[in-house]
Amino acid sequence: MANDVIIKVRNLSKSYGKNLVLDDISFDLEKGKIIGLLGPNGCGKTTLIKILSGLIHDYDGIVRVDDAPPGIHTKGITAYLPEKTYLADWFRPIDAINYFNDFFSDFDKNKALEFVKRFRLNEKQSIKSMSKGMQEKVQLLLIMSRSAKLYLLDEPLGGVDPAARATILDIIMKNYAQDSTLLLSTHMVNDLEGSFDHVLMLGNGKVLVNTGIAKIHAMGKSVEEVFKEVIGNAWETD
Repeated sequence: MANDVIIKVRNLSKSYGKNLVLDDISFDLEKGKIIGLLGPNGCGKTTLIKILSGLIHDYDGIVRVDDAPPGIHTKGITAYLPEKTYLADWFRPIDAINYFNDFFSDFDKNKALEFVKRFRLNEKQSIKSMSKGMQEKVQLLLIMSRSAKLYLLDEPLGGVDPAARATILDIIMKNYAQDSTLLLSTHMVNDLEGSFDHVLMLGNGKVLVNTGIAKIHAMGKSVEEVFKEVIGNAWETD
């Protein structure tokens, strides 16, 4: 079983000042699954993803990604899509593509250039002059042009209209490396239920549910129904 685990977390806690965001949580996530990281805004989803991606180091507990603590090895096998744009204002898509091509051995430059055409982007337009939607497309094409072992996607569908949401989801599902693990953070449970193999639900700093979709359906329930049950009033604040 241990060899099937891509993410192992034990007694993880993280605070910002007096605000305890993750409260002594433990869980395992298996390789080769599409996993929904679900919870209302402010429940710790982004913090957890940043810890797994190696961006946050000051936490208590044990975190292992591919049997290693977040660091050089894990960053090399992990494709991370943050909620907010991280590219420098002066970057152009071609600059970002060349940077990723130099930095990641699993990056497919030709695939990235095909995405530029598909998204109707100007490869020489500065990030600063792009709309938010265009900037999100650049970030998405960079991540989906990698053949990573683990994909960490933080709210990739947030702030986009339903039509664009369907397109983005289709691109993600058709282009992530097969046999890899995809952990996708969202609070849009209903839109994504059919895409998940597994769900990890967070609320009030705790893991509320960590189970396969098949087990939920075997109970005669939908993921959204279980989510509403375990989150309770937190659902209404989202």
